[in-house]
Amino acid sequence: MRRKPRIPPSPLPQRHGVDPVRIKLPQGGGWATVREHLVERLAAGAGVIDRMIGEGLIIGEDGRPLSADAAYAPGMFVWFHRELPDEERVPFALDVVYRDEHIVVADKPHFLATTPRGSHVAETALARLRRELDLPTLGAAHRLDRLTAGLVLFTVRPEERGAYQSLFRDKRVGKEYEAVAAYDAELDLPRTLRSRIVKERGVMAAREVAGEPNAVSRVELREHRDGVGRYRLTPSTGQTHQLRVHMNALGVPILGDPLYPAVTGPVPAGDFRRPLQLLARVLEFTDPVTGHAHRFVSERVLEAWASYDAWASCDAWTPCGTGPPRGA
Repeated sequence: MRRKPRIPPSPLPQRHGVDPVRIKLPQGGGWATVREHLVERLAAGAGVIDRMIGEGLIIGEDGRPLSADAAYAPGMFVWFHRELPDEERVPFALDVVYRDEHIVVADKPHFLATTPRGSHVAETALARLRRELDLPTLGAAHRLDRLTAGLVLFTVRPEERGAYQSLFRDKRVGKEYEAVAAYDAELDLPRTLRSRIVKERGVMAAREVAGEPNAVSRVELREHRDGVGRYRLTPSTGQTHQLRVHMNALGVPILGDPLYPAVTGPVPAGDFRRPLQLLARVLEFTDPVTGHAHRFVSERVLEAWASYDAWASCDAWTPCGTGPPRGA
């Protein structure tokens, strides 16, 4: 069995709970210097790379700043910190519901990304927890969509992360979601939906296509009042936007969904009105390291069920976030 190549430890510390960018120089390419490769690879312009090199912001494996004439060496690593975007703080609590020496389980609010990606970097659940818990080695075992609230599993020790990630890969995690959507008296529930869902890069919404099913969801109606239903959703697969796509296919799209049934315009930064009414309510699994059986339940309340009128009337000055903080 071929051993995985050793990745040297980063010579740069985290900044605001965010890891530095690590780049491995590929084989071939004909670059004479590391600078030439970075200018081409990062597409940031020669001026940006020259400034970063001049300010000593790009670091080599020896922990020293890269020089402008540093020779290109295939397989070499360099590190630097990305320029953090201006991020609007998500003004809702990120609650830790469980913590031991192996894992942290957090109850994520709507609008907070799980891990750094795109324009959401320092203002993410992972970066926040690293800062607040002083756990720089913390990593995510899985992710929730930024617009979805609820339970997320994080790992404390990097060497154990794979064991916890395999729980999700091998479908050994019990997951239960809650959603609020319109009530349709003619909708035959409970039922299990099976379809093939594809999500194309650069396209915001996923879609169902003909073919072998890769997405399976159980949908149950828990209760309803005043034309609104509270649903229990149990996915046995994990396709992108799966629950949102399946609820839309039933004709009862989840309230607050900006993609289904139609893609709406981008929401301005700082606009926390009418969050998507989808919550990762239950997370249960047997710990692969300790053998303990865990079952965690979110105590968040979906705003549109607690008070539909309050959720529907939220404006930019009175943001709706997670509803009353506790209680069902």
